[in-house]
Amino acid sequence: MALTVLATFVDPSAGLRTEATAGSGFSIVMDADDADLPATAATPREALLAALAGCTAMDVASILRKKRQRVSSYRISAIGETRQDAHPHVFTRIGIEHQVEGRVEAEALRRSIELSATRYCPLIAMLSATVSIEHRYRLLEDGAAEEQTALVLVTGPGAA
Repeated sequence: MALTVLATFVDPSAGLRTEATAGSGFSIVMDADDADLPATAATPREALLAALAGCTAMDVASILRKKRQRVSSYRISAIGETRQDAHPHVFTRIGIEHQVEGRVEAEALRRSIELSATRYCPLIAMLSATVSIEHRYRLLEDGAAEEQTALVLVTGPGAA
């Protein structure tokens, strides 16, 4: 299966804003992280983190639904750290945190994240070839007084 994307500069004379149209017909707009120009869209690295977060969140939400867990709120954050001293400014570490509220068992959430990270999310598989990704959760169960937090696993180079 091949996926296609056509990237087009919106106005090459005015800046670096690019619109990428996928084979599905949907578009993603990106812009450069350039101090000389005002930002008009997410940078490609931010778009990559957003795609990574979306990929694993869709997996986890689907698995939790199949496990009959009742999620009332689900947010996910992805933080990428880079080395700023040399080009290219690649990610050296990525942290993903699933923030879940509802009638959800901690073990069901942990296993859902593990399955996404090790079996289902192709972006985690690709990025884990070169960068360490830490997968965590914060869970507030309905009626619980305290939030539960845990490191689920680390994927990528040096992962145990």
